[in-house]
Amino acid sequence: MKQFIAFIQKEFHHIFRDTWTMIILLVLPVLMLILFGYALSTEVKNVRVSIYDPSRDSMTEEIVRKLESSEYFTISGILDSPLEIEKEFQSDNSALVVVFSEDFSSTTLRGGAQIQLIADGSDPNTAVTMTNYATAIISGLLQEKTAAPPGRISHQINIITKLIYNPEMKSAYNFVPGVMGMVIMLICAMMTSISIAREKESGTMEILLVSPMKPLLIILSKAVPYFFLSCINLLTIILFAVFLLKVPIAGSIPALLTVSLIYIFVSLSIGLLISSVATSQVMALLLSGMALMMPAMYLSGMMFPIENMPLALQWVAQIIPAKWYIVAAKNIMIKGLGFSSIVRELAVLSLMALVLITVSLKRFKLRLE
Repeated sequence: MKQFIAFIQKEFHHIFRDTWTMIILLVLPVLMLILFGYALSTEVKNVRVSIYDPSRDSMTEEIVRKLESSEYFTISGILDSPLEIEKEFQSDNSALVVVFSEDFSSTTLRGGAQIQLIADGSDPNTAVTMTNYATAIISGLLQEKTAAPPGRISHQINIITKLIYNPEMKSAYNFVPGVMGMVIMLICAMMTSISIAREKESGTMEILLVSPMKPLLIILSKAVPYFFLSCINLLTIILFAVFLLKVPIAGSIPALLTVSLIYIFVSLSIGLLISSVATSQVMALLLSGMALMMPAMYLSGMMFPIENMPLALQWVAQIIPAKWYIVAAKNIMIKGLGFSSIVRELAVLSLMALVLITVSLKRFKLRLE
């Protein structure tokens, strides 16, 4: 019995002295509980809405106030011309535009008033959900305002829904850019980190470091093959997306390739950073899975709208490279935009690449213990 207890104590000591095992056992379940139970929701909240209201009468203003007072919508702009509607979507300033017909109040009395809801269809599930929410709120208010006395027919107001960029509501338009971002990130970072961790684990890294080649070049030489393999992987994914899944590249192909190459470099830099921390292949694999897969899936906007998440997780999402890449890929592939529409994403990813490669190279131990 004493031996059995001694073995149990030994196993506890093994577990307690391994920091990463403790993190996986105690911290990871809490993070997953928070993500799945609190942050990840299929509801839409805080949707940015722009209003085009040529009528500007008391009824349209009351509808706008009703939308803004709900937890689902936030008024992000008042448009002066229908020509500004397309720009709102291209600049990602709005996910929904509400368009009122002219002389709304007077035409309501005659039964000819119209409200058009224009939504960004690149994410069809979210587009349908937010148009349904808006329709329900507007219909409820109009029903109160236009209710006819008993024995008389109430006035009719037509609410027209229009999905731009993806009118056929193909789900591939939404998940293909997201899968591209996740696959590139995982393959680049995971394979690079495991490759260097394997060298450290087997002891061959010491042999490489005593060779005439500079340590910096040795580390970069580990990443270069994966960069070229990732480029081939990127082209394969794009070809499958276009010809098999029928997802078009409506915008600039050079812009898509440019942002993809920068994103690949960011992913490789993350792999180098992980390899500077990990001492074994298993640790590199676990770190890659924890640090990359979960954030890329849940906090990049691929599966759940970032606007629905708590403010703290929205801040965390800003440092997820996949989030910026997916936004840029959607703008180019689905919205048909070019370099000018992804300047912010290119700047953020370039800054991330610079910071990550600097930190990872500084942290890398030139002489292994």
